[in-house]
Amino acid sequence: MKRSVLLINIAIAVLAALVFIPGTGGVRLFDWDEINFAESAREMLLTGDWFDVQINFEPFWEKPPLFIWAQALSMKVFGVNEFAARFPNAVIGIITLLVLFNIGRKREGIRFGVLWTVMYGISFLPFFYFKSGIIDPWFNLGIFLSIYFFSRYTDPEAKSLRMRHAALSALFMGLAVITKGPVAFLIFCLTFAVWLIIGRFKLDFRWKDVAVYLSVLALAGGSWFLLLAASGHADVIQDFIAYQIRLFQTKDAGHGGFLLYHFVWLFFGVTPASVFALPALFRKSESNLFRWMLISFWVVLILFTVVRTKIVHYSSFCYFPLSCLGAWTAAQIMDGKLKFSGWQRGLLTGTSALWGLLLTALTLFDRFKDALVPYVQDPFAVSCMEAASDWRGFEPFVGLLLVIATVVFCISFNRSKSLRSFVVLAAGNVVFGMTVILCAVPEVEKYSQASAVDFYIERQGEDCYVMPAYFKSYAHYFYTNRQPENALSNFDWLRGAELDKPCYFVVKDIPEDIARLRTDVPDAEFLYRRSGFQFFVRRPQPAEAQAEQGSESQQSGIE
Repeated sequence: MKRSVLLINIAIAVLAALVFIPGTGGVRLFDWDEINFAESAREMLLTGDWFDVQINFEPFWEKPPLFIWAQALSMKVFGVNEFAARFPNAVIGIITLLVLFNIGRKREGIRFGVLWTVMYGISFLPFFYFKSGIIDPWFNLGIFLSIYFFSRYTDPEAKSLRMRHAALSALFMGLAVITKGPVAFLIFCLTFAVWLIIGRFKLDFRWKDVAVYLSVLALAGGSWFLLLAASGHADVIQDFIAYQIRLFQTKDAGHGGFLLYHFVWLFFGVTPASVFALPALFRKSESNLFRWMLISFWVVLILFTVVRTKIVHYSSFCYFPLSCLGAWTAAQIMDGKLKFSGWQRGLLTGTSALWGLLLTALTLFDRFKDALVPYVQDPFAVSCMEAASDWRGFEPFVGLLLVIATVVFCISFNRSKSLRSFVVLAAGNVVFGMTVILCAVPEVEKYSQASAVDFYIERQGEDCYVMPAYFKSYAHYFYTNRQPENALSNFDWLRGAELDKPCYFVVKDIPEDIARLRTDVPDAEFLYRRSGFQFFVRRPQPAEAQAEQGSESQQSGIE
């Protein structure tokens, strides 16, 4: 490796670490996904069972274990906390940017590698994902590397390395499958199928390469599933497959959305890469990498547009091809083959202004929320709005700084077509992203789950049951530091049986739900109400009362 390339790699690693690691544990984990995975990792450490993924000490069949293993190892080093739960994604963020630079420089030169790295690293959603505790950064990198190495397999220039590329493609596909499931292989197969159709089914392959691919894929991606079946856990695999099918057929867990949901999120969430990529989305190129990235982008976007469950990270793989196409457009502009059009400058400035205005609106929310209450139909949202935020005062200026940095970049890049112009844009986006993570997200949490999480934390060390009533949550498992002896979660039993310890009921502050709880658990004692939630406790009966009740039952039986 040349000295200049080594220095760039070191610079990328250091800058990525400085951006992705600080503030990673500065806010509590969010329900559902972040807490879901962190809780499974916590239970792995607590039970010592690293083979079975569990939630509430019962089999959890929605996700395979690779990312959860990484979190559990992180917790073993840093303790069971938010930083440890998110640290694996900070690490994968550093690795991802190094991967993009080195793939880019090998295929299209150092300048392209730097452009691709910058496009990915400073776009908003990719930036936030590397500071989260969700599974997708690991999953998406596995799919991307699998597609990339398979694209190298189909490249005539790399014919002598076909078996190696087939093996590497299968290895990373297997790792993606054991991270989140077989949808990774579905994405790969659909991308490959479209590539075949476009290429009129011309593929130079060897059967021994097919055998290597399938063997490595089975070993890397199927070993955990085979061990599950061999150990008598075939029912977990069946539930896992049924869950994957349900995601495609229904709006699972209420996650519906309009038809162009992912188009909107990718455009506004992956700016500036998305704005730069627009001219490339319908173009042709002789570059083998470009073709595979373009195909994979449309395959994933169309696939998850068809899927009825709409969650923003379902299309997050598109961050890879979108940033690649954005880097390609920027390089074409710098070479004078494309123009940096006025509409691109306008969209870049407009999206930056939109994000800046959203941050400003958040900081001013406490001032005008009372005026919004009459127009909010959701009683839970109205109750959550009773929380109060505590802003430092400089945040709106960061939004303004983002707009100024974007305008300066547009002027500078339009004149010089220089890579140095991106320094200003990158600085503005990174400062804005860090401000959101460090200042805005903790305030948003106050309006969503803080009162419930505070209640759960207060229950740590107490021998009790904690039961969210009428809503799904994982927060009470993680934040009460739930132990196996307190894992009972049968609502019907907890509301009516003779308790051996207190049972706390957490209810969303919705009149219908509160009335329902008072009917279902008439002996529940109201504790307090706070921004979005009400809290009740049902206490065990004193021994004298239990004895008296037993005597009355006996007497009734005699009569």
